[in-house]
Amino acid sequence: MKNIVGVRFKKPGKIYFFDPGRLKIEKNTYVIVETSSGEEYGEAVIVNRLIPEDKIVSPLKPVIRIATRGDIRHNEDNKRKEKEAMKICLEKIKEHKLKMKLIDVEYKFDNTKILFYFTADGRIDFRELVKDLAAIFKVRIELRQIGVRDEIKRMGGNGVCGRELCCCSFLGNFEAVSIKMAKEQNISLNPSKISGNCGRLMCCLKYEQNVYEEKLERLPKIGAIVETDDGVGEVVGIEILKEIIKVRFKEDDETFFKKYNMKDVKIIKNIEKEIEENDEETSEEDLNELKKLEELDKIENVTEDEI
Repeated sequence: MKNIVGVRFKKPGKIYFFDPGRLKIEKNTYVIVETSSGEEYGEAVIVNRLIPEDKIVSPLKPVIRIATRGDIRHNEDNKRKEKEAMKICLEKIKEHKLKMKLIDVEYKFDNTKILFYFTADGRIDFRELVKDLAAIFKVRIELRQIGVRDEIKRMGGNGVCGRELCCCSFLGNFEAVSIKMAKEQNISLNPSKISGNCGRLMCCLKYEQNVYEEKLERLPKIGAIVETDDGVGEVVGIEILKEIIKVRFKEDDETFFKKYNMKDVKIIKNIEKEIEENDEETSEEDLNELKKLEELDKIENVTEDEI
């Protein structure tokens, strides 16, 4: 077992494990830790805890100290400097006529590097911009292109559910979201209904997907032939979470429907017919728009800073 603390550098953001040594650290205490890019200032959100060594990537970097008043003041000074650096960079972007949108500025705690985060359509030649910024700030400059999901995560906002956006409140990393998830969850394939503030497919489509996939493996497909207490019929509808299926029977010239619990039917032939896209007709234009969002999601793959 290994003694660890979990430290977060941005809220929301990924939690990284560090070795506290002999330090006893309380929750929400600010600490100075050693990282691959120097000393960093972060918040301890998981306090001294023993976890199996196979659950961590060794060797763990150490917690150097609990943040002092001087460290806290230094971090606050860096936050003020970030606002000034933002203004200067915006002026330089305009001066160089670059088609890029500056999103955020981050000073490293030890002031050895400044990161400028931006969005843009395609690649940007910002070499002259970097030279100008390096001449002004006299430190290493790094420009990092991010995707629209990360942009909204930094800006904040509320979702259609009325709550704070997941990416702004608890999501540490973004996971791939696909149209297939919306189809399997029987959600309307309307871009305006399943797209988030970022204009990409909503992250919450991923939350219940494992449950849907597990149930769909056991449930019959639309078009399957099943045996019931009322005879043999064809599956025409499925309530996935309740595991209830709707069966159509044909008797002479009459057709009738009845619902059954999955445990009360036997699958005879599990063939699959083409499923109508949802209650509302999905236009080809909407489908193309959704496919475009899905592809953009695959391209915009932003990697967390190495710690």
